[in-house]
Amino acid sequence: QLQASGGGLVQAGGSLRLSCSVSGRTFSDYAMGWFRQAPGKDRQFVATISWSGGSTKYADSVQGRFTVSRDNAKNTVYLQMNNLKPEDTAVYYCACSYYGSTNYVRAADFRKWGQGTQVTVSS
Repeated sequence: QLQASGGGLVQAGGSLRLSCSVSGRTFSDYAMGWFRQAPGKDRQFVATISWSGGSTKYADSVQGRFTVSRDNAKNTVYLQMNNLKPEDTAVYYCACSYYGSTNYVRAADFRKWGQGTQVTVSS
């Protein structure tokens, strides 16, 4: 089970840190990802981190502003979001990959999903 938290309302240029707590003993075997979905739009890849945390990959739209990290001892993955823009407004979902690496970024490559947390950025 995946439980995302940390969303909220923030002004443009502000920051938020999302957390995703994962239950289960195999958390550290799999890559984790963050996706987002804005109203009327498809779910969009945001970031992914490998099983060890040694490799990350980002969507071009968030590169340099967002940072994904994980703490395998705490079964938790994080998404630090800085310099937020109104176009970042969406429901953010964490997900557990079928794989250990960051080579897979489609929603279909992820086998378990959290419930989502709303991020709203005002201009």
